[in-house]
Amino acid sequence: MKFKTKLITLVVAFLAAISFALPSQVNAANTDMVDTSNHNGLMTYDNYYDMLVHYGVKAVVQKVSEGTTYVDPTAKYNLASAKQAGLYLNGYHYARYTTVEGAHAEARFAVAAAQSAGLPIGAVLATDVEASEQANNNYAVNTANNKAFMEVVQAAGYRSTIYTMGSWVGTKMIVDKGWIADYPYNTSRDRYTSHHAWQFRSDQQFAGSYGNFDVSQLYDDFFTANQTPSPSAPVTPAPSQPAKSNAASDTDYAQTGVFKPSTTVNIRTGAGTGYASVGSYAPGESVIYDHVYIRGTYVWARYLSYSGRYHYVALGVNGGESYGSRSSNAQTYSHTYYTVRSGDSFWSIASKYGISMYTLAANNGKSIYSLIYPGENLDIR
Repeated sequence: MKFKTKLITLVVAFLAAISFALPSQVNAANTDMVDTSNHNGLMTYDNYYDMLVHYGVKAVVQKVSEGTTYVDPTAKYNLASAKQAGLYLNGYHYARYTTVEGAHAEARFAVAAAQSAGLPIGAVLATDVEASEQANNNYAVNTANNKAFMEVVQAAGYRSTIYTMGSWVGTKMIVDKGWIADYPYNTSRDRYTSHHAWQFRSDQQFAGSYGNFDVSQLYDDFFTANQTPSPSAPVTPAPSQPAKSNAASDTDYAQTGVFKPSTTVNIRTGAGTGYASVGSYAPGESVIYDHVYIRGTYVWARYLSYSGRYHYVALGVNGGESYGSRSSNAQTYSHTYYTVRSGDSFWSIASKYGISMYTLAANNGKSIYSLIYPGENLDIR
């Protein structure tokens, strides 16, 4: 009996030690909200629905604009897909303003971009304040500029808040209740419960989705208010007559994946319905693509055929119907990622990996003249 008692005591002590070593489930962060932008490419119903069902994501915040010239080309499509999957919709604008007048101009630009992308009135349109422009401004100037931006956004019918780094709260600006980014999880948890949300990691990956994602825990209903999600199954009607291509809406970027059509789609020699049809893909078949194009009404995928020539298939309507499902293809493609550091350029990073800086830029949906920021993850190959 003494031996048995001693053995039980040791087992209990061992289990107790394990319980202290394991992460606390009470304090574990919830993956309530995910950020998406052109860096993740076009997101499908399947991508968002998988996040909802398997990871507990209930809200999305999509980049809609930056400065006074850039509109995120994926915003309209991604918001439509997220709505279809039953997520709460929100948007953000990457701020470049340095004056009150500049903040007003960017706010008007952001509102127009959000409306064009289909962000519902009453949703959140946040200002992302983390750029070098704000780093070079003082506390009072940043605070006044942020206030000016949010006043214009709120007057347009959207709600607004500030997204910024934890180290900038109270040092670079006033943030009464914001959306705060601070990593790593084990040192930052429980510090931001008085705010709307805490972004606790920037390298979350989801099965079937492209690249790394920022994810946040919500502390109130700020990002889920004024909406009633109404998920609907994806539909694949017969293609309608395309509208004429609008050069301002045309864009393209590198993205690899697998497309499985749910309706018969034509194979064309170019990204447009005016190009010759050289065959078709039927439901049950699949194609591995390496580039995505938005051309007016349609979204197109490019792939290299057995003949050694590039061919194109329509993935669906821009901001509307999908003609099938898409997913990443990790078994076929392996990616190398690089986190940008202060002082880096496309040339220096490309030289490090022995590739062309033009290829590096294209792999990330950019040109060599695009800006890159410390902490940003670049897809090398």
